[in-house]
Amino acid sequence: MQKHDHEGHVATSEHFPTDAAGLVEAAGSDVLDLADGDEVELRIAPVSKRIGDETVRMLAYNGSIPGPTLRVREGSELVVNVANEADLEATVHWHGLRLDNRYDGTHQTQAPIPVGGTFTYRIVFPDPGVYWYHPHIREDYGQEMGLYGNIVVVPADPDYWPPAHREVLLTLDDVLIEDGKIARFGREETTYAAMGRFGNVMLVGGETELSLSAQLGEVVRFYLTNTANTRVFNVAVPGARMKLVGGDSGRHEREQLVDSVIVAPSERVVIDVLFEQPGQLTLEHRTPERTYSLAAIEVSPEAATPALRKDFDSLRYNPEWVAERERLARHFDAPPDKTLALVAEMDLGTPDGDVVYVCPMHPEVVSDKADHCPKCGMKLLPAALVAQAPAAGAHGQHGHGHGDQEEHHGHAQHAEHGDDQAHGHGHGHAQHGHDQHGEAGGIEWEDDMVDVNRMTTPANMRWSFVDRETGAVNHEIDWRFRVGDQVKVRLVNEMDSDHPMHHPFHIHGAGRFVVLARDGAAEENLVWKDTVLVRTGETVDILLDVTNPGIWMAHCHIAEHHESGMMFSFNVAPADAN
Repeated sequence: MQKHDHEGHVATSEHFPTDAAGLVEAAGSDVLDLADGDEVELRIAPVSKRIGDETVRMLAYNGSIPGPTLRVREGSELVVNVANEADLEATVHWHGLRLDNRYDGTHQTQAPIPVGGTFTYRIVFPDPGVYWYHPHIREDYGQEMGLYGNIVVVPADPDYWPPAHREVLLTLDDVLIEDGKIARFGREETTYAAMGRFGNVMLVGGETELSLSAQLGEVVRFYLTNTANTRVFNVAVPGARMKLVGGDSGRHEREQLVDSVIVAPSERVVIDVLFEQPGQLTLEHRTPERTYSLAAIEVSPEAATPALRKDFDSLRYNPEWVAERERLARHFDAPPDKTLALVAEMDLGTPDGDVVYVCPMHPEVVSDKADHCPKCGMKLLPAALVAQAPAAGAHGQHGHGHGDQEEHHGHAQHAEHGDDQAHGHGHGHAQHGHDQHGEAGGIEWEDDMVDVNRMTTPANMRWSFVDRETGAVNHEIDWRFRVGDQVKVRLVNEMDSDHPMHHPFHIHGAGRFVVLARDGAAEENLVWKDTVLVRTGETVDILLDVTNPGIWMAHCHIAEHHESGMMFSFNVAPADAN
């Protein structure tokens, strides 16, 4: 007998459930202020959540989206007891933390937590900064459904960060709503493998309509974490002044005034914002073609105390980086120890007979050969196959009544900004249009081939890391290091690929790394990182400082690319191992 959900649709075991009926409503996220040795309970379970006009089924840690923020002190340790009451086996990955390998939260370091099971993690926090936790089994599903939460590690040095009046943590996310539900996920196969699953509704701090407040002259420290499956955010606050102070794993070498900051999937950025005028401001996401409202900020005329403008104007050079630069100096001009190419192979099949080929992203590009698009570099696909992709109307309507995937909760505006600054590295995004990767800064800001993207799975879209020395691909890569090693890795995002696009490259807790150079230009403002955005056609040199033994993952943090095989593991031996 077939089972039906509450709307009469046939329910099958091929997809994860979407019915929100009878589920407890998702709550707001709590901040848990924790001491060394504290024990925390973390429960994974389904919830219902109101998104626009719809109530959808999602997953949550402790009933909230985002999950609770864990606020801990540098050098402390927590015991976290995880109970899995969701609909698939689970792990919890403690993203960015240099921790004991057995608690890294992957299928290689622990047995997955079965539905109804538990697991206890012992987590240490050696580095100040902002981190996060999320699933590492079917990341594409778990993260999209709401399984993410922040960790703030309070520095032991009270002067580590510049003075600020208060701190605000914001997760940046998007979700794909179809027919009043989170768009379906197959239990056995990942979809949207080509570009990743772009959402049509944005969630900031778990909310679609976030309202914030500030006082005149107030300095607010924003911890930004990109938890989206694939979307890159470019964040700005027009009418206020913004200072870049930190990244993935601590503070930057020097503080820097910026107009906007790029936050790729899994990256964190720490910015101080000075509100110098009263009235209504907007936290924005800017792309070359549009500007999106992420949150409204009401600035009251009441002056904040104490006055911190002089402190904000002072751009500090952080002293620990003097020693770090000296320790790392010899690697800047050295050849790489390892070179990884980032490539894609797409095989959607070829119809019989004469074939006309088109670019799904630029349909005006037509050829009688299976060449690559001169505008974006993507492999041309058979026109008949592109035409057979599901009609756009099949997407359904998202929570705010728009059918256009690029319209996010009614707050999209066409961008006319020409002064965007990305981390102050000179990789600006002032150009308009989407005709070439260069004009978009090497970033896919939107899903430009929605229907074809939906058709792609790991069976017909293969994302790969290729070790240029050995030719090994993904899981075949066999890197072996030792604690104390410093390994220079060159990441080459190949344009000679069936679908060139950006990739946020993430390394688990074997250590942390610095970006040394982009396209041969030395990085001028260092910061410890665990994720780096490698744009289309870009070459990035990083230096991994190896500190923790064990077996560790490296992967693309576009969730669908990871699930499509764009990952490998490497081994780190103790310093004294033979």
